[in-house]
Amino acid sequence: MSQVKFTEMKKGSKDDYLLLDKHEKKFAENTGERLLKFMSTLDDTLEGYRVTRLEHSLQTATRALNDKADDEMIVAALFHDIGDELAPLNHSEYAAAVLKPYVSEKIHWIIEKHGEFQMYYYAHHLGGNRNQRDKYKGHKYFLDTINFCEKWDQNSFDPNFKSLNIESFRPYVQKIFSRKPYTS
Repeated sequence: MSQVKFTEMKKGSKDDYLLLDKHEKKFAENTGERLLKFMSTLDDTLEGYRVTRLEHSLQTATRALNDKADDEMIVAALFHDIGDELAPLNHSEYAAAVLKPYVSEKIHWIIEKHGEFQMYYYAHHLGGNRNQRDKYKGHKYFLDTINFCEKWDQNSFDPNFKSLNIESFRPYVQKIFSRKPYTS
């Protein structure tokens, strides 16, 4: 395998960076597959929940699919909590950052903010502000984020719900992650 010649980035040549660009593009093309593989490892749970993280994600995506959401939203619903494992204190932002190049501004915003919007269901039980989401009132995606949480996310902890398996979502993931990324 070819490698760059430099040991400091500032000493890299055009040929070095063309080589890296080729490898990085190929690596990026497999993002969807890596995410599916990662999801399949989430078949355990945090203490106390009745379903695994994987099952919660599958339920959320299945509900979105059943409601005829668009492909981007189905994929975002599947991956909305991937940050739980590595960034439990800002999981929404983590998931949104991973999805950002592949989804619309609207879906990115929904995923980025869903953690704060979910506080509506539990924060008051822990002495917190259940209306944390109200600071976004008037934002063009405010109601869309409420709907995401209400229809698909907050109710996807049901051990009796019949969700689709992860392979059922592979075509959606491949479609979204194989297209040209959105640019800002």
